[in-house]
Amino acid sequence: MTSLLVDDAAGAIPLHLLKDSEWEAWIASRPAGEQQWAAATGFKAKAGSLCPIPGEDGKVEAVLAGMGDLPPLWAAGGLAARLPEGLYRLADLWDADAATDIAAGFALGGYTFGRYKSIEAPTARLSWPMAANRAVAAAIADGVTLARDLINTPANDMGPEELCAAARSMAERFGAEVSELVGDELLAENYPTVHMVGRAGARPPRLVDIRWGAAGAPKVTLVGKGVCFDSGGLDLKPASGMLRMKKDMGGAANVLALAHMIMATGLRVRLRVLIPAVENLVSGNAMCPLDVVRTRKGLSVEIGNTDAEGRLILCDALAEADTENPDVLLDCATLTGAARVALGTDLPALFCNNDTLAADLLAAGEAAHDPTWRLPLHAPYKELLKSDVADLNNVSEGGFGGAITAALYLEHFVSPATPWAHLDMMAWNNSPKPGRPKGGEAQAVRGAFRMLQNRYG
Repeated sequence: MTSLLVDDAAGAIPLHLLKDSEWEAWIASRPAGEQQWAAATGFKAKAGSLCPIPGEDGKVEAVLAGMGDLPPLWAAGGLAARLPEGLYRLADLWDADAATDIAAGFALGGYTFGRYKSIEAPTARLSWPMAANRAVAAAIADGVTLARDLINTPANDMGPEELCAAARSMAERFGAEVSELVGDELLAENYPTVHMVGRAGARPPRLVDIRWGAAGAPKVTLVGKGVCFDSGGLDLKPASGMLRMKKDMGGAANVLALAHMIMATGLRVRLRVLIPAVENLVSGNAMCPLDVVRTRKGLSVEIGNTDAEGRLILCDALAEADTENPDVLLDCATLTGAARVALGTDLPALFCNNDTLAADLLAAGEAAHDPTWRLPLHAPYKELLKSDVADLNNVSEGGFGGAITAALYLEHFVSPATPWAHLDMMAWNNSPKPGRPKGGEAQAVRGAFRMLQNRYG
């Protein structure tokens, strides 16, 4: 997406990004002609408003763009789609963080998903803001674009093989090591729950494992839920619940976006990425309610509901990730509808066993305009996951506190000494916003990236 950002500023039209709270003071300092034109057009720097200012020859001499109270990232997010064709440059000075956000936002605002039909791409271009960190802005824009493309692609073209191939392709561009287990290899290498969930699909389940960075660097391990389509299994979803289940690999897509940001900026970490990729479908060998599986960690799990499959594939991957005692272990998953009921679709739920890590993630998310909201790992609710025949059930009865009990299930597979955070997200925009089109979305990972920058940059 950084093709919308260019090096050359020659002949570029000056672009003023203006807050409505600063508008009156700003316009009072401008030439009388500009004041009169703004007054005549009714421009007040409200969010999303534009005011082209003509020169004596009738051509656009400058453009005023209203920010309202939006942060620079999202104020710039609507510009690529709204500005007329042409090359623009920021007419005012911005600090490095704001300039980087403006560059990233402008690029993200130009996103289109045109794999299956022709979509007119924006024709406006922005000269790179002077103070912008180009590497960071490009890494964010390209990482988010990767996540959006993966999530928006339907399941017929984004099965386990295609998802793992996309992960491999991205990782190998940065010289990462990639290994992959397919089908019955998962059983041979002791990933029984990944195999159990995915065995009913015609396309075999997989686990992709990526390693990058210096061996002695701080260990950062990412785990992403890669359910490429979720029918619910034998506990079949209704049609309305199944409609958007191509996005149930959104956790994996978000993890790959974050991994891209880390590698593209050369962050000084030892990165590992684990993505279990499956389809949760119905066939003669599908897992059944009340089946029992012994997980990679050795805990036995009773299947209380086959539609709670995401936590099943994550638990084996988390158990493996935990064996290396990472400094940070982060998983991303479109895990529960309960989190969406509690927090809505825009705000991912954060669960964390380490207060320092949680505080760092929350603060970085706010700074990156990519917020999360912490919910508790309320230990007494572990009682709800009890089973009469196994160490635990994969669901609780009744559904109360569903996001919490899902996180508590995952917590069984992570050592208390491992700083671990779990992000339960929608990974989808139900309606468009500036810089955030309807469809697949990267959520919480820009904040996670900033947290890692703060720690290891």
